[in-house]
Amino acid sequence: MNSRIVSQSNVGKEFDFTEADFARVRKLIYQAAGISLSDSKHEMVYSRLARRLRATGMSSFQHYLDTLESGTGSEEWEAFTNALTTNLTSFFREHHHFPILAEHISKAAHPISIWCCASSTGEEPYSLAITACEAFGTLRPPVEIIATDIDTNVLATAAAGIYAYDRIEKLSIEQKKKFFLRGTGKQQGLVRVRDDLRKLVSFMPLNLLSSSWPISGPFDAIFCRNVMIYFDKPTQSSILKRFVPLLKPDGLLFAGHSENFLYATDAFRLLGKTVYTLNRRGG
Repeated sequence: MNSRIVSQSNVGKEFDFTEADFARVRKLIYQAAGISLSDSKHEMVYSRLARRLRATGMSSFQHYLDTLESGTGSEEWEAFTNALTTNLTSFFREHHHFPILAEHISKAAHPISIWCCASSTGEEPYSLAITACEAFGTLRPPVEIIATDIDTNVLATAAAGIYAYDRIEKLSIEQKKKFFLRGTGKQQGLVRVRDDLRKLVSFMPLNLLSSSWPISGPFDAIFCRNVMIYFDKPTQSSILKRFVPLLKPDGLLFAGHSENFLYATDAFRLLGKTVYTLNRRGG
């Protein structure tokens, strides 16, 4: 039977997208970024990559994937990875973590360094910066925040620090006034992160699967929230082990609400509320 025959799920679609194509995409994104796509992501993958076919002028997924695999589409690899990266975020997401961070850094030796390893469009690292400013009562706290992401598109948005006003609606009036500038005229409805806050954060691309990372610790805290859910257990374990030498002895590792790092490694112990510290007995 011809595996390229159009299935019922492809009826009415611009491009034929077979199970073989989906399997190839899953293999490629796993190899490139460690992302494990479930069977339920079939439609999401089609939607996002169909845009890449249009942008590159290709007429089929088979041609597009052949080009990636052959190496002749090396410039397209970044766009391919960006397209399949999920970037759900918000300011002070999982709010319970920030008072814990504030207490921790207020007692830490200076200078203080924090790594946000999946910064997305910037809301998380800027939330960390706001927390640092409030913890020390100044716009120039002794804190440096390194914010990384595999998706270069979202990093550009993060570095610009410009958002729709509704992105900061849940912040207090004081926080809005102190940390953001409201746009006027053509910029009406937008806000920009104040320069003092932006100076606390350095953005750079980083693939957690790369053999080397362009960062060095030790960090007082690492935020790796809602990232591991996209990786299988061996990948999770490998990344977590690489975090160990990057944390200070009393450093904190913050996970997402649905993530359990103890399942992947014994290098850490749970403090509570998805916050971990080094397990000296295990690591």
